[in-house]
Amino acid sequence: MAEIPDDLSYTEDHEYVKSDGGAGVVTIGITDYAQGELGDVVYVELPKVGAKFAHHDVFGTIEAVKAVSELFAPLAGEVVAVNERLDKEPGLVNSDPYGEGWMIRMRVSGDQSGLLPADAYRKHVGQ
Repeated sequence: MAEIPDDLSYTEDHEYVKSDGGAGVVTIGITDYAQGELGDVVYVELPKVGAKFAHHDVFGTIEAVKAVSELFAPLAGEVVAVNERLDKEPGLVNSDPYGEGWMIRMRVSGDQSGLLPADAYRKHVGQ
């Protein structure tokens, strides 16, 4: 069973959003469920700092042994940090999706109401 922390918010596309507690900045990555479905991650393409995205824009791609998938911005905003470790260590997405495997940090400029709480995401993935 996938780990789904209660203190995060989620999308139906399997991204998570973690509030960093101030300045409207959030950390975004893919969920433990998503990395399990993808299998071994071999490459992650992420945007540059300063890139701006609307809600549900594609912000990157993730390539695994099984498939290549697009990554969707769960919120509108501007990228303020990118996890550059994923260039050399894409497997961090598998081993620690909610920690060292984070993807981007974004300064949110829009509404956050479309996100799912943990219990709703559990239902969405059948847990």
